[in-house]
Amino acid sequence: MRIRATVAAVTGALALSALAAPLAQADSHRAELDRPSVAERFGAPSAKSTSRTGVQAVPTVTAVTVNSAANVVVGTGAKTIKVYVKASHPSGIADAYLDLWHGSDPEYDIDGWLPPNETAASCTASSATTSTCMLTITATPGASGDGVGDLYANILAGTWNVAVGVLANDDEVFYTDFYKTHKVQRASVLTVNAGPEPVKKGATLTVTGKLTRADWATRKYVGFSGQKVALQFRKSGPTSYANVKGITAATGGALKTTYKASYDGYWRFNYSGIASTSAVSVAGDYVDVK
Repeated sequence: MRIRATVAAVTGALALSALAAPLAQADSHRAELDRPSVAERFGAPSAKSTSRTGVQAVPTVTAVTVNSAANVVVGTGAKTIKVYVKASHPSGIADAYLDLWHGSDPEYDIDGWLPPNETAASCTASSATTSTCMLTITATPGASGDGVGDLYANILAGTWNVAVGVLANDDEVFYTDFYKTHKVQRASVLTVNAGPEPVKKGATLTVTGKLTRADWATRKYVGFSGQKVALQFRKSGPTSYANVKGITAATGGALKTTYKASYDGYWRFNYSGIASTSAVSVAGDYVDVK
């Protein structure tokens, strides 16, 4: 069955309020996402699903890896990731499929779709029955017109569904739209500056910076206020940082705090992230204490 879903792509100034108002209320253009059925994907007239009963066994999926198991973090430019499907079947594995989709229902409620770039997976056999198949997926901020592969609005950031399909050499098929979930996040950026440099021992050190995150609709980084950020320090020599104090990003993502200088070392900010936005830290700023 051909799966269709309609999405609203927000452009211009509307993108700035995408989180505050439903897309249905936006003055936007519409794009239809046309996800092929598993039968169409594998070039078959019909597809045998995991719910089918019969003598032949469907392929068994033993591992699915998206972006090396790391969250997919997208900034203001296109991001291409690798995905892997490991599967087995007595006849061997001919092909595999994986896509990411956003919504609650694969047929009636899809507002984001990240399909593979290839028409067929690159499969490497480890035995006569088992193969690991690789595909790539590209996520592009902004709206291209058809919505396919687009992160056209910030409301798409968060949890996505992972659909997986496998075709055996004897044409048996495994397919599910709900194999697992995976995070697709807006990239965040931190800056830091500590001073004065050098600073007298026991004097007050001022540390400033800014927290921003990608706005997918406008393809720009914007200030991210109200977020908890940790000020961290490490002495010269050790490689690990320790939390010194927590602060909250102000208007425009501005960060500013003070601390008494005691040792030479590096100061930085660290942000733990949220479901929609990636964690990030910044390279430390060295301050010499006299």
